Amino acid sequence: MHLAMALALAGSLLPVSGDLTSYDPRVPDGARASVLSTPVAGGTYVLLRATGLLPHRDYGAHAHVNACGPSPADAGPHYQHVPGGATDPAFANPRNEIWLDFTTDARGRGWAYARLDWRFGERRPGSVVLHEEHTHTEPGQAGTAGARLGCLTVPF
Repeated sequence: MHLAMALALAGSLLPVSGDLTSYDPRVPDGARASVLSTPVAGGTYVLLRATGLLPHRDYGAHAHVNACGPSPADAGPHYQHVPGGATDPAFANPRNEIWLDFTTDARGRGWAYARLDWRFGERRPGSVVLHEEHTHTEPGQAGTAGARLGCLTVPF
């Protein structure tokens, strides 16, 4: 399925939208995000749209296992389809996790999507966390993207 078709599907479903919980000034108060997760043949599309962020800035974004809380650590680790090592590239990769890195435009808007070759079972993520930089892929750093700057609770 192409992105255009996924966006068309997104128009017929209601995304989860709301103010981002901000843990850092790099996610200004009033910044908002919308996340849509939709099953498609043989997998899942996850779409993220954010507004009110700093302009021309890279953000990492990942699904995490828990809902957002008052502390950045409350969201827990990255959601992994097949649980494994947090920085092991065999598990911390965009085929096993939900990576939604983006760069904002001049107005502080950004978007990303992930096409997953799997669907959620009973175990589901609870949030999308924004990080301070795009996601690393090298051994020992795979899946890391710096500090947790903001969070949106998403009942996938």
